Amino acid sequence: MTEKRLHIIVSGLVQGVGFRMFVMREASARGLSGWTRNLPDGTVEVEAQGNAGLIDEFIGQTRIGPARSSITSIKVRETAIDASERGFRIVT
Repeated sequence: MTEKRLHIIVSGLVQGVGFRMFVMREASARGLSGWTRNLPDGTVEVEAQGNAGLIDEFIGQTRIGPARSSITSIKVRETAIDASERGFRIVT
């Protein structure tokens, strides 16, 4: 099983619309680990890791977001796997 970890910055109307909860549900449904948080500039930051195919599905859903959100851009880069990480969480 090929695994990968992605660092993601999502811009647009993504704060105050349930975006982090949406991300956590989508990641957890796929058994991914990582975290998400709001950034002071109004974007949302996400790190997610797991099965490469499931990560790709997750990115597809992240590009859509919850109903009240409006995504204007998403920046994705691959980063090093964190073997100690378990579960997906919202951090502040």
